[in-house]
Amino acid sequence: MNIKQLFTSSIVMLKTEVVFTISLVLAFTTSIITKPQLNYINFQVLILMFNLMIVIGAFEKFKLLDKVAVEILRKNTSLRMVSTVLVSLCFVSSMFITNDVALISFVPLTMIIAKKAGFNPMKIIILETLAANIGSSFTPMGNPQNLYLFSFFNISILTFFKSTIFFVISGGVWLFILNQKISNVDLKFDLDKIEIKNTKAATIYCVLFMFILLSVFDVIDYRVAFIITICVSLILERKLFKELDYILLLTFVCFFIAIGNLSNMQSISEIMKKLLNSDSGIYFSAIFFSQLISNVPCAILLSKFTNSWRPILIGVNVGGMGTIIASLASLISYKFYSKEYDGKKYLYKFIKYNFGSLIIFAVLFSIFLYL
Repeated sequence: MNIKQLFTSSIVMLKTEVVFTISLVLAFTTSIITKPQLNYINFQVLILMFNLMIVIGAFEKFKLLDKVAVEILRKNTSLRMVSTVLVSLCFVSSMFITNDVALISFVPLTMIIAKKAGFNPMKIIILETLAANIGSSFTPMGNPQNLYLFSFFNISILTFFKSTIFFVISGGVWLFILNQKISNVDLKFDLDKIEIKNTKAATIYCVLFMFILLSVFDVIDYRVAFIITICVSLILERKLFKELDYILLLTFVCFFIAIGNLSNMQSISEIMKKLLNSDSGIYFSAIFFSQLISNVPCAILLSKFTNSWRPILIGVNVGGMGTIIASLASLISYKFYSKEYDGKKYLYKFIKYNFGSLIIFAVLFSIFLYL
């Protein structure tokens, strides 16, 4: 490939990968204003994503996801019921395996079900993303911002649950209402018998998946899981490395850099000091800045200026709705969907659902702050 062809293909890629292009521009422009640092990049998150993407790729290759998809379709023949099952899986599992892992696990499954049953999965994937972001808010290990605040402020587990349970219950009700908008039409499909390709290798990857989940919970060092994942894949399925979505990983790198740069700007620090003089100011600042720099760095930023952890906790979890970067886990769903469908339509519908949800919960929990 000559320089001209490389340049042309790069331009096409930047036009196609809209979110990556935005992240790249943000990383570059903010790096001009303030010097970027290597510690802005959360390598643990990137490595966990890499591990999970490898395993999910193996599951797809060995037809494991197809088999699960067929079982779900056999037991649920209406589109609404399929949506209910998938959204519920994301909602509950995100409490224990994090919102990122839930989406990496279930969005590809949703795509396979959609292909077999012949429907567009856009609305279901958007609901799954909302479900993962809301459900993960319940527990300290459900998402990075919860874990950080739980540790930083040394919150007792009972006090933590008292602060998050109302959001999760009301969020579950809201998801049920939204799911009722999914058409209740019967799905028509022919289900072929699925034969697992290479059962021995598939079993090994199932064990590896459990091993990786243990690394998510810090039972096993994530770096050990990374090395084992690479070794297993080099021996069993080297093609997985070529098929990995490296653009998604680079998108996260760019956002980490941009967010780190923004968080360390003196002007933002000055704004923080003026805004964080009341619980409502902290709460709405958490929501607002989550839209711009994502809820994880927002939680870290605000914790440096106040000891009022409760409005930060509620604000950053409510603030996970809204823009596609408000919770970086939302990028995972977008990337999976935009590979095979119209990404622009997805972004439009995503913004519609998420900003509608954000407005409702922002108002609701501004009242909850004073209870």
